[in-house]
Amino acid sequence: MEMDELRELLNKDDRFCRFNGMRLDVLRTGYAEAVMEITENSLNGVGIAQGGAIFTLADLAFAGAANSYGFRTVGMNSSISFLRPGLGKTLRAKATEVSRGRRTCVYDVDVFNEDGKLVAHGTSTGFITEEKF
Repeated sequence: MEMDELRELLNKDDRFCRFNGMRLDVLRTGYAEAVMEITENSLNGVGIAQGGAIFTLADLAFAGAANSYGFRTVGMNSSISFLRPGLGKTLRAKATEVSRGRRTCVYDVDVFNEDGKLVAHGTSTGFITEEKF
């Protein structure tokens, strides 16, 4: 499957992200970027992007990068540190491969605001299945 086809498939099939205004924007082998529009519905009680929305955006970027090899990969573990408030109109998550073995993979994921400032940093570990897309 071509990378553009895979990106479109992942965007279509991830109904939660689609419903919440998130999409994969860039997909290359071992790397992905996901974007989210900050709307009224993504704000928490103090008027900044809700942590769960930021985490989901990071998870989407991880999913893109981890699945970019064409094998269905699912998350096993993720951690995230929130470094500054999610403000502005958009957030962008960038997932970069750290390690990939036969059955597991590890990715660093950074989330940036529209000014390029780091909002959150996380690490995600995935389980690589034998199932191809």
